[in-house]
Amino acid sequence: MATNASQKLPRREREILEILFGLQEATAEDIRARLIDPPSYSAVRALLSRLEAKGHIRHREDGPRYVFSPTTSPLAAGRAALKQYVRTFFGGSFGVMATSLLREQNWTDEELEALHSEIEKARKERKKS
Repeated sequence: MATNASQKLPRREREILEILFGLQEATAEDIRARLIDPPSYSAVRALLSRLEAKGHIRHREDGPRYVFSPTTSPLAAGRAALKQYVRTFFGGSFGVMATSLLREQNWTDEELEALHSEIEKARKERKKS
């Protein structure tokens, strides 16, 4: 469920979610060890409880420990974040974003050829639909 709602999470909750996307599974102590300027263990547990109540993460029991994981894939969350980014900075237009990226980067011939190939694939797929 980490879609557009994850963009509205407080900084610490987003930070925890990002850690979980990277690790796929982690205990509260694993997460705490990776936080910048980490709060207490009990504060991390409280943040994890909030994220679970919001539907962003789940847990399973592993002996006496809880092991947490995201409820959605990093790919799905990344797509949702990208859509939000495009809405915010490019008026919702992926074309405007792509054009901006093309102008800002020093692309190699190989990279440009790969992009051209992907554009052609997209055209063919659109014609099939």
